[in-house]
Amino acid sequence: MASKLSRRDFLNKALVSVTTASALIPTISSADSLVIDELKQPWSVGLGEAVDKFPYGMPSPYEHNVIRRTHKLLSSGDMYASVAMCPIQDINGIITPNGLFFNRAHAGVAKVDPNKHRLIIDGLVDTPMVFSVDDLKKLPSESRIHFIECPANGSAEWRAPQFDTIQFMKGMMSCAEWTGVRLKTVLDIVGLKPNAKWMLAEGVDDSHMGRTIPVEKALDDAMLVWAQNGEALRAEQGYPLRLLLPGWEGNLNVKWLGRLKFGDKPWHAKEETSKYTMLLPDGRAVQYFWPLEVNSVITSPCPDKPWTHLKKGDLVEIEGLAWSGQGTIRGVDISFDGGKNWVKANLKGLVLPKAWTRFSYIYKWDGKPILLSSRAYDDSGNVQPTISQEIAKMGVETIYHRNAIVTWEVKANGEVHNVQIRKPLEEIAKKAGWRS
Repeated sequence: MASKLSRRDFLNKALVSVTTASALIPTISSADSLVIDELKQPWSVGLGEAVDKFPYGMPSPYEHNVIRRTHKLLSSGDMYASVAMCPIQDINGIITPNGLFFNRAHAGVAKVDPNKHRLIIDGLVDTPMVFSVDDLKKLPSESRIHFIECPANGSAEWRAPQFDTIQFMKGMMSCAEWTGVRLKTVLDIVGLKPNAKWMLAEGVDDSHMGRTIPVEKALDDAMLVWAQNGEALRAEQGYPLRLLLPGWEGNLNVKWLGRLKFGDKPWHAKEETSKYTMLLPDGRAVQYFWPLEVNSVITSPCPDKPWTHLKKGDLVEIEGLAWSGQGTIRGVDISFDGGKNWVKANLKGLVLPKAWTRFSYIYKWDGKPILLSSRAYDDSGNVQPTISQEIAKMGVETIYHRNAIVTWEVKANGEVHNVQIRKPLEEIAKKAGWRS
């Protein structure tokens, strides 16, 4: 059973530790012989860089390892149709810096001239129109915090653990503040015909990403965004204009958005027929499954952030991220024995719909091995499933919408590894009644 301490207990013990340690730290007095080493370091004895050296601010060189990363296994033969994974283990809070936001491209990163770019809205509308980005910026704008997640996030883990790193396991997602105009505001201007039931969103990059979206979503919380975290979209995020569909598959949030066409039936585009469909155990395929499920993962500790620096009896804060495309996170449970017993974690900071939510638990580590898991639930009544539950329903032939509970094996020496706790595949198949 976990040894739970309140935040006050944690802070009180930490204060005692600091006070005790401070007795060993020399203090400056009249004795000139006492020298603090840092006062002799280069940054203490000379001028720093001129304030105009970097017109656009850069991270500290000591943070050089906090970067996006790529892997050949997650690419389509080259780095033009690929994904750069967000280092979620190094993110603080719920906002991902623009330079670390995950990047998925199907034909490389397009460099679109905003002065030449236009958004066409046509099809089953009253008045087909063409908008420049400046035209859209004249309309009432708003800013909202939402995550974007590729539906293939965690795709390599369906059959067995593949990556012993959280960045490659769960790094196909990020969260940001987006600024733009409600799509409904624009559609009120052009007017939709009564039989307009579907919207085709198409990008102007070389892949011409096209996805069919039900008009109900377009009229709900969809946005046309031109800014991210207070600045213009980066090219890799669809500059100068992208579609934002909060809580839905990342590829539906079409980048370099150039056209919205309305019709009375789906378009059955390449990326929603040959791709982004789920093959079930009975041979059928699920198509048009847009909202992302409730999910969570512990980011500290994790394979990238182990406990090898801890000693028996140390207090430590377990932290993680929870998110749901179908509502707001209402709670997260943590298990120290692979899911046999659960305790309630604390939610930290902002708790917003369709956004990352931080959770935390103060823990006294006894130096013994544990199986550390998290389980999230949202205000729509969805609960994160076990791997066995997920496989029984979806099989193992798909690569999308994986939201099963993630478990870390924390060894006695503090090393952390990715493991799966589940029933044998044959047993799952037999119980679920899969066909041979």
